[in-house]
Amino acid sequence: MSNRVSASAAFIPIDSLRRNFAEVKAGMRPKEAIEESNRCLYCYDAPCIKACPTGINIPSFIKKIASGNMKGSARAIMDANPVGATCARVCPTEELCEGACVLNHSSKPIMIGDLQRYATDWAMKNEQTLFTAGQSNGKSVAVIGGGPAGLSAARELARFGFAVTIFEAKEQAGGLDTYGIVSFRLPQSISLWEVDQVKKLGVDIRTSTKVGEDVGTEELLEEYDAVVLAIGMSKVPMLGIEGEQLEGVFDAIDFIEATKTEINADFVGKRVAVIGAGNTAIDAATCSIRLGAVNVKMVYRRSREEMTAYDFEYEFAKQDGVEFQWLTAPSRIIGDEAGNVKALECIRMRLETAEDGGRKSPVPVEGSAFLLEVDAVIKAIGQTRHLPLIEQLGLVNKRGTVTVDPETYQTSNPKVYAAGDVVFGEGQGEAMVVSAAQQGKLAAYSIYKTLSARRERYG
Repeated sequence: MSNRVSASAAFIPIDSLRRNFAEVKAGMRPKEAIEESNRCLYCYDAPCIKACPTGINIPSFIKKIASGNMKGSARAIMDANPVGATCARVCPTEELCEGACVLNHSSKPIMIGDLQRYATDWAMKNEQTLFTAGQSNGKSVAVIGGGPAGLSAARELARFGFAVTIFEAKEQAGGLDTYGIVSFRLPQSISLWEVDQVKKLGVDIRTSTKVGEDVGTEELLEEYDAVVLAIGMSKVPMLGIEGEQLEGVFDAIDFIEATKTEINADFVGKRVAVIGAGNTAIDAATCSIRLGAVNVKMVYRRSREEMTAYDFEYEFAKQDGVEFQWLTAPSRIIGDEAGNVKALECIRMRLETAEDGGRKSPVPVEGSAFLLEVDAVIKAIGQTRHLPLIEQLGLVNKRGTVTVDPETYQTSNPKVYAAGDVVFGEGQGEAMVVSAAQQGKLAAYSIYKTLSARRERYG
């Protein structure tokens, strides 16, 4: 049954809109999970493990489900991936673990993501504490940012015996998982459970605390033995076109975040244009539908083949009734006399082959301007970097992408390590929640090795 709001409704109660944000996919039932886990071949040299960025022992956690060892299954998942409950819902499993499943050649792959969700949901429902902190080693680490990378680093460091403090700018930790992924795909409670698992290890999570403002970078560098920079990314950049300051123009990040805490009827009956074609753009578009928008169009200057959203996200948006304007770029946002958005002027584009053989470039088609009548415009064209903080720390970077040693995740300052979105880009990996979690782990391992070796050397 579709969660879409009826566009013809003259009045839609807020409770009805809230129901539209309930998780769209139901979890497995016990009988279904047992049957599915018994399909697994438990491969000795399992390609699914190699395809998982965090290296979850997938045959092991599935075997534990089949044998009724649910806590053991959840531990196996979360041991490898500190945000494994989130990743069970948002990972592109068809491209990763399920895509590598040997059963693809004969039938259909094991539903690894659903089984992962089944095990971690059990742990949440049964209020399990999965890990304990290690014996204190007398060292301390500051983690700047409480998203997937920061939480993963903090969790591993605490298990190694470090005293860890997370400095998080928002009111709650979890980063993208808590605030930036739509509720109907990832309920906020899932991310907050993962945060709680880290808190139970004795990690001090200081929320509503901005490093560089509420606490100085020099203070952290002096007081702590190491620092992990896991600040993610910032706001959506400006389009650079006329009309961006009109009422009814939204930053996609802020727009999605608002739906995580409060639902209102402002979009009921509205026509919406979403600029961009990544996963955040898809989230903004499907949120708009669930808020009662009568029509939602995604405007993208390239073609379907170049869109960066996952395939399953694209299919999801189409099922929700989102329309796509390919090879179309916004050129001006037009307002009415009251300063509200009333139209989006666009221009047709064509793709031109790059001389160096790289990605095709969109080029305007002369005389092709046209108008889309819309009541709101949502910008989802990527995100800017937290450059001021990076510069305060004095770190080498490329336009805000921090340069790190690919093995240790150490920055140009030997005391500072970086992981997650702050190092993605400029040819340094793909921005996925699961990849950020793995980088946080690896940064923690590097800190442990470095400081342990130093202690052994100097006593």
